[in-house]
Amino acid sequence: MKAFISGCAGPRLEPQETAFFAGEQPFGLILFKRNCREPSEIRDLVAGFRYSVGRPDAPVFIDQEGGRVQRLQPPLWPAYPPARAIGRVAEADREAGRRAAWLHGRLIAADLRALDIDVNCLPVLDVIAPGANDAIGDRSFGTDAYVVAALGRSLADGLMAGGVLPVMKHIPGQGRATSDSHVNLPVIESDIATLAGSDFVPFAELADLPIAMTAHVVVNAVDRAHAATVSASVIRDIIRKRIGFDGLLVSDDVSMHALSGDYSARAAAIYAAGCDLVLHCNGRTEEMREIGGAAPALGGKSRERATRALQARREPAPLDVDAAREEFLALLARVGWPAVS
Repeated sequence: MKAFISGCAGPRLEPQETAFFAGEQPFGLILFKRNCREPSEIRDLVAGFRYSVGRPDAPVFIDQEGGRVQRLQPPLWPAYPPARAIGRVAEADREAGRRAAWLHGRLIAADLRALDIDVNCLPVLDVIAPGANDAIGDRSFGTDAYVVAALGRSLADGLMAGGVLPVMKHIPGQGRATSDSHVNLPVIESDIATLAGSDFVPFAELADLPIAMTAHVVVNAVDRAHAATVSASVIRDIIRKRIGFDGLLVSDDVSMHALSGDYSARAAAIYAAGCDLVLHCNGRTEEMREIGGAAPALGGKSRERATRALQARREPAPLDVDAAREEFLALLARVGWPAVS
């Protein structure tokens, strides 16, 4: 088993992909909209991946947030609100907001487990700051770090109650970024005291979660030369020590334009900085081969963290899905969703 997570190109595995997975043994698979057409196809794709790596419990990831980041889309799957809508419920009624966040996680988990998907890259714990780029925007619960933390906890609890592992992102915080890391490398200018009093708070409050995803942002107060994903000082001093996260640390997508160099070099820098796993999403075979060739066997502390994360998976608790969805929609109706922006 190697220290990377891979995508694939389409709704079914091609022979070369099956051979690649069998030979390179990625830790897990991540799915995108291009992979998700029909429920039966998705289940076959998941089963094919697990068969190819010879691990029936190999984790399968997805970004199913709601709002504009929703890989499973209507009409086959329900529409879900962006996190900001849940934040607005909480602003009016804190307990109603927490309940809405839990239901959000629990209902999404029900959708995912029906497809044999068991890891969701959620909750988004970035705290939005004035003037930030909208790459995060309404994907965040809002501007209050403690509200973000409380809602993130409830959402993560809902996912786990439904048998799906949460991945908190984007550690140590991307809510101040004034550009989009898909396009270029954002720089966070704020001092450590400001970041510790806001941006780091939700991650510290949820540091017991099993998995976290890094932010491709430069934190100038810590390391002016490297994005957090490839910064040993950010990972060691901020993520591991100050925030206190000792779970499985996954890079954000290595193919994003915030990073530079060929894919082997990017992967090597991510491992050297202290990330446990490299994430490669776009399913391009040539790039996948570069990542696989650069990836070490998953061992040592990283393997221990991976084992702990997978052991946190549980069987879903019972749920009346129809009643839960009715309650959820009623809570969101308080803020006018789906019309709310």
